[in-house]
Amino acid sequence: MRLRSYRNFGSAGPEAPLAATARCFSSSRPRPLQQTPSQRVKLTSETYPDIKRDSRFSPLTKEHVAYFRGILGSDSAVIDGVTNESAADDIEPFNSDWMGKYRGQCKLVLKPGSTEEVSKILKYCNDNLLAVVPQGGNTGLVGGSVPVFDEIVINLSRMNQIVEFDEVSGALVVGAGCILEVADQFLASKGYIFPLDLGAKGSCQIGGNLSTNAGGLRLLRYGSLHGSTLGIEAVLADGTIVDDLCKLRKNNTGYDLKQLFIGAEGTIGIITKASIQCPQRSAAQNVAFFGLESFEKVQQAFREAKGQLSEILSAFELMDESSQALVGEVTKNRRPLEGKYPFYCLIETSGSNADHDSEKLGAFLEDVMEKGIVSDGTLAQDETQIKALWAWREGIAEALGHLGGVYKYDVSIPLQEMYQLVEDTKARVDAAGLLGDTDEYPVREVIGYGHMGDANLHLNVSTRRFDKRVEQCLEPFIYEWIEKRQGSISAEHGLGLQKKNYIGYSRNATTIGLMKGLKTHFDPKGILNPYKYI
Repeated sequence: MRLRSYRNFGSAGPEAPLAATARCFSSSRPRPLQQTPSQRVKLTSETYPDIKRDSRFSPLTKEHVAYFRGILGSDSAVIDGVTNESAADDIEPFNSDWMGKYRGQCKLVLKPGSTEEVSKILKYCNDNLLAVVPQGGNTGLVGGSVPVFDEIVINLSRMNQIVEFDEVSGALVVGAGCILEVADQFLASKGYIFPLDLGAKGSCQIGGNLSTNAGGLRLLRYGSLHGSTLGIEAVLADGTIVDDLCKLRKNNTGYDLKQLFIGAEGTIGIITKASIQCPQRSAAQNVAFFGLESFEKVQQAFREAKGQLSEILSAFELMDESSQALVGEVTKNRRPLEGKYPFYCLIETSGSNADHDSEKLGAFLEDVMEKGIVSDGTLAQDETQIKALWAWREGIAEALGHLGGVYKYDVSIPLQEMYQLVEDTKARVDAAGLLGDTDEYPVREVIGYGHMGDANLHLNVSTRRFDKRVEQCLEPFIYEWIEKRQGSISAEHGLGLQKKNYIGYSRNATTIGLMKGLKTHFDPKGILNPYKYI
């Protein structure tokens, strides 16, 4: 066992510079390859034939399109496949999710540029019983941001303004369509940081982050969006504008209504602006990457990290060997550690004194290695190396996307049993005869990684193709497994279409009844994101 300085693992050989040969992942979500019509994703309505179009909703007409054109004006703000069949290819990216699992039949995409335009659109849709799907960066995992049938897509990408920023308090007001990475880069120029960080930060939008209550990589340090959101502006189904855009940390005057919209997936209203409390950006960041022989040792390392690094610990990420082998296979980059281990962890610290924090992190690693908890480890020496180490964690999702379909389960489980779900799922898939190294087997591998700091596991079943036998093997088995341990079937990304029918595994009948009551109150005609959530 030894602690080493970070070596140039991204290079083709020991002397080759990292930047010259290493392939880096982008920070954006993975994009599917361009598909020909015959290769396009199967329609969601065909994959799930039990879901029927709600007969209450009106079909779109050219008169409806003309009304929306009158509101939005610019041709670029309206993608019309109702009167123009040649627009089908332009609409396709809004109809499909990035995983290639869900595909709707939308024929009209609207891109409002203001809250007032959203209000006019929704009032008209509500009056005319036209169903809608709010859409941000479309980076979700559960089919929540794409249509099922012919719902109108309301895409918020034009509402991307940074409205204002208070450099004293750290309160940031942004439009719902503001891309997370753009906001964070703006804040960096002011010495602040956005309290959320995701692998999809280059394309996800803040409105969508709020609507799914995204957790991300640094929840351990900064908490959830329920805590850092100061206020929101939203539009209800009937066009009513809810202006609750508070910029103060304390506002105890009545019900905290903004919390209802966070994690609601656009089912009770469309978020149009948000006010976020942003912390000061730490002057110093350090990253360590290490290998461990068992999940028990991963838990021991986490306990030691909380004790020894407490005030500077900002991330503690878990990855299994299968996930790291996959990233290496796709990128062709050299691995951070010379040996292979069943588990790997990435620790990030953020503080005000680089030397102090580095010394503290180094001392921690030496201690856990001396105790036999960690088998091997490496410390990044500069910003380039920090980004390269993070790529081995953030690049997993994109690497999976290169190999075919993926069944993704973003769940939370009591920490002691967090990885057991991966092992039990793999055993089940194998016993069903679905796992193998050749094309006759639909499943390639079962992979686990996630946020150790908040007991959030990303269970990924990598497949050569989507196969109903695989889905039937996994569901409801995974949800039943989680229910027995009082976990949550949705730690991040929400319920969407995928998990709607399984909410009872994490919520009791009373809670679900209250949720349905809220939905009926805010959206009595059910036009907002139908067929999903509850």
